[in-house]
Amino acid sequence: LTSCYWVTMSRFVRSSKFRHVFGTPAKKELTYDGVKPTRSAWDSNKVAASTKFIGLIWDAQGGGAFAVLSNDNKGKLGQFPLVSGHSAEVLDIDFSPFNPNIIGSASEDGYAKIWQIPDGGLTETLTNAAQSLSGHKRKVGTINFNPVASNVLATTSTDFTVKIWDIEKGDSVYDIQGHTDIIQSSTWNYNGQLFATASKDKKVRVVDPRANKIVNEVEAHAGVKGMRVAYLGRKEKLFTMGFSKTSERQFSLWDPRSFGTPLHSENIDTASGILMPFYDDDTNILYLAGKGDGNVRYYEVVDEDPYIFYLTEFKSATPQRGMTMVPKAAVDTSICEIARLLKVTQSAVEPISFTVPRKSDIFQDDLYPPTYAGEAALTANEWFSGKNAEPKLVQLGPGYVAPVAKAPTNFQQSTKPEGPKSGKDLEKQIADQQKRIAALESELKRKDEQIAQLESR
Repeated sequence: LTSCYWVTMSRFVRSSKFRHVFGTPAKKELTYDGVKPTRSAWDSNKVAASTKFIGLIWDAQGGGAFAVLSNDNKGKLGQFPLVSGHSAEVLDIDFSPFNPNIIGSASEDGYAKIWQIPDGGLTETLTNAAQSLSGHKRKVGTINFNPVASNVLATTSTDFTVKIWDIEKGDSVYDIQGHTDIIQSSTWNYNGQLFATASKDKKVRVVDPRANKIVNEVEAHAGVKGMRVAYLGRKEKLFTMGFSKTSERQFSLWDPRSFGTPLHSENIDTASGILMPFYDDDTNILYLAGKGDGNVRYYEVVDEDPYIFYLTEFKSATPQRGMTMVPKAAVDTSICEIARLLKVTQSAVEPISFTVPRKSDIFQDDLYPPTYAGEAALTANEWFSGKNAEPKLVQLGPGYVAPVAKAPTNFQQSTKPEGPKSGKDLEKQIADQQKRIAALESELKRKDEQIAQLESR
């Protein structure tokens, strides 16, 4: 991207082809209207998207559930089936980057689960997971599929651990210790070799999963409120969102190889909602959506100081409770759409389209460099054995063909003994066993009395 500047009215304005990117909310009939998003206080995006479906954590009573809706199922929604296989609230969801029909869920019940969605979507409530991942001692707060290797998944828990799973086998291969407080946010780097976390103790940590250790850490923000962390694609920089000592919303950019002072730090405003980051590696645009407000600020990330340049802001009077970015393969290149965010409101999921104004109808290849292909570069066995690879890329535009639908994964049941359950599960298990023991003792007493009667004859 060009780095030239021009001067007007004594102000320096940076020249960029993305200066005039604008956001357009979908019309009401093109939203997902009539939904019941979760009201959980746990900080997650609440919504996830693949090229075929969107997932939304549901406001469920007496258990945990989430909805999976076809991308085309828009307008006023009536009754529809849910994914309902957790015994407590669902806290986070994530779609597989390689199979749009596979989605993972993390729950307060201490389990992470993997679900296979039929091609046509759900026709009945789905309660049987394709894979159940057990081993965390407390609630599972985040879930992230590896962006390069198939069937590799990371989860974090309020037991202060990070687990790396082979979901096809159902086994936890690595169990990373060393966190000292609740993990609030997590992310893989571009090539799936490193994993970063943000914790309640104000620290951001970089984890090398296959070395089974934390390799670097820094206190990122002085404020006591929540924090988020995101890798910025091929730039391999870490971006953190938190709060200053005076409770201002704040972001910082870091070089994870040499933590110390941030490359750039900026205070934004005094709003109380956490900022949710979404980075487009193709255009180097970073979108920041504040929870509880309706605005989305976007910035261009470059390689020279000060690294982050403000572009403009999408404004709305409707506050957002959650948000996600759809895969680049799902955007409409015919209207120069470079990104689409899905905004969760009180009763709807509203698409917001970000476009670059162009007059020509010809495919604008400068806006669409080779992008993430959605195809695995490594198998789980290759990744766990130490092999590395870069993500596969594809060129959008004329001649682009979406990847062929993947065959269902042959999930196996774990051969490892099940780890400790959550406290509620243990209490229930103990109560059930005590009832069974009491029933057996009563039955034994009755048998003894019958034997005594027979002997007395």
